[in-house]
Amino acid sequence: MYCPFCRHPDTRVVDSRSTEDGAAIRRRRTCSECGRRFTTQETVLLMVSKRSGVTEPFSRDKVIAGVRRACQGRPVSEDSLAQLGQRVEETIRGTGSAEIASHEVGLAILGPLRDLDEVAYLRFASVYRGFETLADFEAEIEQLRVARAPADK
Repeated sequence: MYCPFCRHPDTRVVDSRSTEDGAAIRRRRTCSECGRRFTTQETVLLMVSKRSGVTEPFSRDKVIAGVRRACQGRPVSEDSLAQLGQRVEETIRGTGSAEIASHEVGLAILGPLRDLDEVAYLRFASVYRGFETLADFEAEIEQLRVARAPADK
């Protein structure tokens, strides 16, 4: 690890602590050359492989942005979107895999989004699953009704 002040390549870890959610480790370091202290944060990279074959780092912000579009005009708060993003990331990290297909990310979004707002869920599912006809929407709406029926009784 290079010192950010003098660029010396030799630094020493003074203290290590995990962050509140346990997804990262904060390390307090000191430079053996200039003696200055600094903090680093280490996280495990989760890569998403897209259909095109390209891989990119997982981004909770990108998940939230996609869901935000589906929730446009719906009574969904930013806090709810942030919680959904966290649930999706926890689900994906819970697989234990370092690389996950973009399709799996979409599937991880559908469940929490259905619980959050059914209209936003239909919007997202229609794009994600590629609905082409009215029958596609009707079938999905019927599945929502069947899933909700035991809760209504």
